[in-house]
Amino acid sequence: MGIYKRGDTYWYRFNWYGKQIRESTKQGNARVAGQIEAAHKTALAKGEVGIRKRTPAPSLKEFAERDFTPYIESHFKDKPNTLAYYAFGVKRLLDFAPLASSAIDAINAPKITAYIAKKRDEGLEVSSINRQLEVLRRMLKLATEWGKVEKVLPRVSMLPGQKRRERVLSTKEEQKYFEATNAIGDGILEAYEHALTGIRATKRGEEPIKPQDPYLLRDIATLLIDCGLRPEECYRLRWDEVREGSLHISHGKTANARRVIPLPGRAAAIVEMRRSTTNCEWVFPALTRSGHIEQSTIRKVHGKACKLAGVDDFPPYTLRHTCLTRWAEVMDPYTLAYLAGHSDFATTRRYVHPRKETVLRAIERAQKARGRAQIEHNRQGVAFVPADEGRLIN
Repeated sequence: MGIYKRGDTYWYRFNWYGKQIRESTKQGNARVAGQIEAAHKTALAKGEVGIRKRTPAPSLKEFAERDFTPYIESHFKDKPNTLAYYAFGVKRLLDFAPLASSAIDAINAPKITAYIAKKRDEGLEVSSINRQLEVLRRMLKLATEWGKVEKVLPRVSMLPGQKRRERVLSTKEEQKYFEATNAIGDGILEAYEHALTGIRATKRGEEPIKPQDPYLLRDIATLLIDCGLRPEECYRLRWDEVREGSLHISHGKTANARRVIPLPGRAAAIVEMRRSTTNCEWVFPALTRSGHIEQSTIRKVHGKACKLAGVDDFPPYTLRHTCLTRWAEVMDPYTLAYLAGHSDFATTRRYVHPRKETVLRAIERAQKARGRAQIEHNRQGVAFVPADEGRLIN
């Protein structure tokens, strides 16, 4: 009976005419919590309030269909990738009957653990399971904020051991990959030229279809590795965002994704070449529902380029990863975070992987600076003593 602490807040519990009253004070101060408990008892004694009937909490499926799905559809209408992410996560969660049929306030750690175990048995990677757990965590948080439950819901924690994008292309791998993209483009044009003199064109009158964008993969890869764009930012790039020698990114995952990136020489040449050959609003147009290229547009040709270059297959995001890692060697963290479109440095750190030669160069610079400091002290007639050996001795 009385108040007790759960986490950082105090709760109170007492019996009133055979009914157990248990509520959170939402306070971290024991004295204030005691006053709230006393006020509730006084109100009951005066008859100002009765025993409140708890509104039954909806099941996870009911909450998803009536509240959560309409919310994400309206909130992320202009972000198709985010909308697809939440829709897929909800579908996977509702496929697990013990969670789907459970009242939201009855979801506990054992049920979440059972869901994780089932997904592991299905062979899902830790990262895939965590994406679904993130959706569940968002659902439970919103259910609390919207007053769908009257109790504290369990915290949904992510699984450890998630693989992160750590790969960075070497200069040699980059060169081989771009040679492969050029070779693929050349091959497409050669096949077209050959078709013009083939039997179908010369004798049957069947005009071959002229390739619209044979070097598409090369151009996309150039912007990703030279400008550090996210792949979806590159795919959705409009011509009105290319001006004054820079890319004016106006969309992205967060408000920090809106930024201006100066175009390096190679990327600027690619952009200007494309500008002269298209009159579409998109820099990378395609025959898709959106009107611009999607991830699926380059999936096969990218795999072909990796195989032709003799490098291990990698996702296009690795090109952005490589760019940011190279920038980190010569750029202050504030500028790097801005150009990357990150909202905090914790995210930026995940994209930075100092290489051995970079660390060695930094150590050498530090040793040279220390040597210059020692010479300067000697000129002033002061013996130089390292910081860990004491102080300056006259």
